[in-house]
Amino acid sequence: MRNAAMVLGVIAGLIGMIVGFFGYGYVEFISRYGEIKGLAEQVANEDLIQLMSVLAPMLAIAGGAISHARALWGGAMLIASAAGMYYAFGFNVFTMFPIAFAATGGLLGLAAGKPDEPRAHF
Repeated sequence: MRNAAMVLGVIAGLIGMIVGFFGYGYVEFISRYGEIKGLAEQVANEDLIQLMSVLAPMLAIAGGAISHARALWGGAMLIASAAGMYYAFGFNVFTMFPIAFAATGGLLGLAAGKPDEPRAHF
C-alpha cells in the first residue's frame, strides 16, 4: 500500500502541476492585461488560486515521496493536497484525476498496516 500511495502521489503532483501552471498563469495574465468581458474574467480569490497552484502539487509530490518511509505523514499530506485542489479549483475535467489520485493515495497511506518505525534488516 505504501508503494501505491507513493506512485499515486507523484502522479497526482505532476498532473496537479499542470493545473497549477494554468491556474497561476491565468490569474497573472488577467491581473497584468485586464479582463475581457464575457470571455476572461478574474477569479474571486486570486491569492488562494495562486497559493494552491504551488502548494497542492508540492504537497502531493512530497506526500507521495515520504509515504514509503512514513505512511501516516505521507497520507496526511496527500489528503491535504486533494482537499486544497478541490477547495481552490473545484472538481472538473482538469482536476478530477489529481484530486482522485491524491485522495486515493492518501487513504492508502493512512491505511498502511506496517508501523512507521524503521527496522534494521541486517
